[in-house]
Amino acid sequence: MPHYIEPLFRPPSEARSLIFQITLGCSQNKCSFCGMYKNKSFQIRPLRDVLDEISAIPAQYRSRVDRVFLADGDALIYPFEALCAILAALATTFPGLTRVSSYASPNSLTTKSAEQLVQLRARHLKILYFGLESGDDVTLLSVNKGFGAERMAELARSARDAGMKFSVTAILGLAGRERSMQHARATAEWVNLVNPEYFSLLTLFHRHNDDFVRSLLQCTRRELMLEAREMLLHLHPAKTILRSNHVSNFLNLSGSYPKDRERLISDVDLALKHAEVRAGFLDEVPSYQEEYY
Repeated sequence: MPHYIEPLFRPPSEARSLIFQITLGCSQNKCSFCGMYKNKSFQIRPLRDVLDEISAIPAQYRSRVDRVFLADGDALIYPFEALCAILAALATTFPGLTRVSSYASPNSLTTKSAEQLVQLRARHLKILYFGLESGDDVTLLSVNKGFGAERMAELARSARDAGMKFSVTAILGLAGRERSMQHARATAEWVNLVNPEYFSLLTLFHRHNDDFVRSLLQCTRRELMLEAREMLLHLHPAKTILRSNHVSNFLNLSGSYPKDRERLISDVDLALKHAEVRAGFLDEVPSYQEEYY
């Protein structure tokens, strides 16, 4: 059975997936806002170890597996030929396999050519989860993302052109009060340009990132809701499913663009109206934090 080296993260939509940890940590791991892998040194696990873990899944369980998620935060960076071997082993071991997915950093996407991405898609790697964080270059520079918005759009489109589904996340509050609206508008424009299948919003929270959070003039709940509204106003993708249902979010949104655009904006307006009756609530800075490791 798989042996996990904690902490282990996965997207909410991979709750039913069998997870194999083919890398440890994240090859970038310098983003000042992110505390996911701060206590891990990035490693590419030996191919033999991964194949042994796949083959060790008991035969009676193999027919139940239809989804596999490859961890940690940068699995796409795994060397191409070895990654193909892993995907082949998964297909052989799990006859009902319908999809494989992984996180993909901008850095990992630079390691795969357009043709290699096509080949990976043909081997069931169908969904990539991509942390955009912001479409605003000033914000990206301030959080040490390591890539600008235009370059990330180019990399994202290469995966989309290969037939992979793309699930993008951005972070409300990441730019603080000073660039809140610029962050919102630029992020919406990035999504319009790339047109990912899924676009999700998180809210900035504390997790091994206290220095960064303290460096910001943090947004209040009112400002975060207005930031989300500004983003919704400027979103015009051809077809994207939007979610704002991460545990860090106090405002849950769910809908599809362009069909639900007006309703989503109205949802924010209604939430603002209802929150006004709670004295002081909208003027507080959210304090959600995770310190489990």
